[in-house]
Amino acid sequence: MAVTAALALPLALSLAVPAAHALGSDTTWPTRAPNSKADPVGDHAALGLSSDEKLVVTSVLTDKDGTQHVRYNRTFKGLRVIGGDLVLAKSKSGAKKDVQFNASGKAAVASTTPKKSAADASAVATTSARKSAPAQAKDSELVVWAGGDAPRLAYEVITEGVKADQTPTRLHTLVDANSGAILQSWDEIKHGTGNSMYSGTVTLNTIQSGSSWLLKDSIGNYTTDLNGGTSGTGTQFTDADNVWGNGSTTSRQTAGVDAQYGAEKTYAYYNSVLGRAGIWNTGVGARSRVHYGNAYNNAFWDGTQMTYGDGAGNTKPLTSIDVAAHEMSHGVTENTANLNYSGDAGGLNEATSDIFGTAVEFYASNATDVGDYLIGEKININGNGTPLRYMDQPSKDGGSKDCWSSSLGGLDPHYSSGPLNHWFYLASEGSGAKTINGVSYNSPVCGGAAAVTGAGRSNVEKVWYRTLSTKLTSGSTYANARNGAIASAKELYGATSQTCMSVEAAFTAIAVPAGTETCGGTTPPPTGGNLLLNPGFESGAVNWTGTAGPITNNTGRPARTGSWKAWLGGNGATSTETIEQSVAIPSTVTAATLSFWLRTDTAESGSTAYDTMKVQVVDGTTTSTLATYSNVGANATYTQKSFNVAAYKGKTVTVKFLMSEDSSLQTSFVVDDTALATS
Repeated sequence: MAVTAALALPLALSLAVPAAHALGSDTTWPTRAPNSKADPVGDHAALGLSSDEKLVVTSVLTDKDGTQHVRYNRTFKGLRVIGGDLVLAKSKSGAKKDVQFNASGKAAVASTTPKKSAADASAVATTSARKSAPAQAKDSELVVWAGGDAPRLAYEVITEGVKADQTPTRLHTLVDANSGAILQSWDEIKHGTGNSMYSGTVTLNTIQSGSSWLLKDSIGNYTTDLNGGTSGTGTQFTDADNVWGNGSTTSRQTAGVDAQYGAEKTYAYYNSVLGRAGIWNTGVGARSRVHYGNAYNNAFWDGTQMTYGDGAGNTKPLTSIDVAAHEMSHGVTENTANLNYSGDAGGLNEATSDIFGTAVEFYASNATDVGDYLIGEKININGNGTPLRYMDQPSKDGGSKDCWSSSLGGLDPHYSSGPLNHWFYLASEGSGAKTINGVSYNSPVCGGAAAVTGAGRSNVEKVWYRTLSTKLTSGSTYANARNGAIASAKELYGATSQTCMSVEAAFTAIAVPAGTETCGGTTPPPTGGNLLLNPGFESGAVNWTGTAGPITNNTGRPARTGSWKAWLGGNGATSTETIEQSVAIPSTVTAATLSFWLRTDTAESGSTAYDTMKVQVVDGTTTSTLATYSNVGANATYTQKSFNVAAYKGKTVTVKFLMSEDSSLQTSFVVDDTALATS
């Protein structure tokens, strides 16, 4: 049930997700296909692997055209291969299209008989781990390490402890099974910092249990109170009247409200914008634990849950929306590319969380904490009012790097993340000085690179998610990220699109050398002769902007063709929704016609227009309404509508569909198969 936190308001509030769009995925993205059957035997042969190697499927993502991206781990002679992961892209018919191997792609070692014992390896790993925290060895396993230049027989030793700042550690150390040397190490606990208690009055989706309410939604995002502890699951927050917190630390519920709100918004962003059903892509939420430790000034992801400290003096819980999105995104990374937390991959890992933390902050559109490209801008952790990190110019924090270099991988991941954060800002907004949502930015380029024109944050978010989920592996480098992102931009928007050009130019602007992938060429736009891109919505929300939710494959209303359509309205409550697309109409055309198919059904009656949908063309600051449709005369049948728009030739205009619905009785305006044809 949707409730309002921090203010004592009546409980008779509408659901946060309108029934018409409930759990509808207006996805741009490959989605997990439970009925897809990866073929380890056939793929084994296609990849040219030896008979000693076995493939283990970890996920299957399927594009709209049937292309499957099968992510595999491997074993060698029965030993788990760490760093041997790969992504195989296969056509609908099962033919190999592409493969992304991690590191060398090889997993064979000369012998699987170690010269060192497991006890020897545990001693080495424990001694190393104790340099940063009291730790004890908990597990040791003989493996093959394939994340370096050549495969090595190794022991993976896991040590556990708690650091001086109260952060738990679960350190994985790879010890050479023959020489006893440490090959690699990484901590399973991923941590970051953000603001707290800055979301104001928010809406939550709580559920009832008996006479109490739980700080838990129907998806399974829920929040518990650790009461200052550093272990355990915590106590589920409950409330008698379903009114939570008071906006300050005098109520223990307040931190829980912020954490729950952040978790719900982050889940909604991944689901509705990127088509990913949560961290594990299974439609199941995650636990958030608050009030961890004593004055713990951090937050972390530990592989199963998010945990938040109460900050300096236990007065600033680190539970705001960008913190939640940052930590939950570590979970998404772990369950896609599983980027190592060291070297270039560590920086890509941390930046991914900053990127999607920023994306969710913009998506939430919270007036109390508006979207920006600053990380930790509210918490004042530096004591002088400055943010923790700056995406437009990362070096302003005193530690992060603006530009990639070969020495970058030796830095802490929070600092080696700088160049990718910089890339995201440049690709989204472009270089130079500008003001966005009241915040001033001035983003430079590296090494005399050309100025960058931004393609818009919405497109770049989608490019990076596709890169993460279909192109990168555990040991990926900035060079891999460049190739993968350009390939993703071409697949989503076309090789000649502004998005591809911006993505490529931004990598050049952060000094990542050119690779095998480039934009340009003669690749036509994805939709051929139609000036509108993704005109039938079959790629989800790609190329369309506006309200999140209407572009959907929800079966509650039929598409005219395919599975996707734009379903505006159908909420039965006061609401406004839009979808729109910018389009350039050549000056050389003699005719230009905008057309679409419209299906309208309603629960209203009579001849009064209670609910409307307008078809508009926006030319600069001038908006012209071509037609207005309403609940009157709705007949639940698709009808084609056409309009002469030749008056706009030689201009770049925006085609816009604007729906307004009153407080009761739904009307659904379903749009499909749009076109802007010229001759």
